[in-house]
Amino acid sequence: MENMSLVSLRIITAEIKQLVHFFERATGVTAKWLTDDFAEIATSSSTLAIGSTRTLALFGEGVAQPAANKSVIIEFLVKNVDDDYERIKDLTSEIVQKPTTMPWGNRSLLFRDPDGNLINFFTPSTPDAIKKFA
Repeated sequence: MENMSLVSLRIITAEIKQLVHFFERATGVTAKWLTDDFAEIATSSSTLAIGSTRTLALFGEGVAQPAANKSVIIEFLVKNVDDDYERIKDLTSEIVQKPTTMPWGNRSLLFRDPDGNLINFFTPSTPDAIKKFA
């Protein structure tokens, strides 16, 4: 085992059922509900955990604020971002950027989830980017 591995990213939300349902539809992965206040979308490389605001009581008052993210982009490597765009455009009203090839070689689709979190679906499109994620 490495000294450290990033295994999970957690979103806190006031609308857990809505947000979990959104990510199930966006990713095609069925969530595993551990409690009524906590679910996980597990992929082969990491897990997106989604917790309700009620879970914050376990950590302390005011440690997180739902629907307030303005600095983190949650990124998913996908097989074909253009195909995913056709599906995602009907799932969210907030497409930030249609599929675009970025200078670092990924084709990227940016959109927001119902809480306003920025989501990036990307597909490597240049030889160097493809090699990086092979």
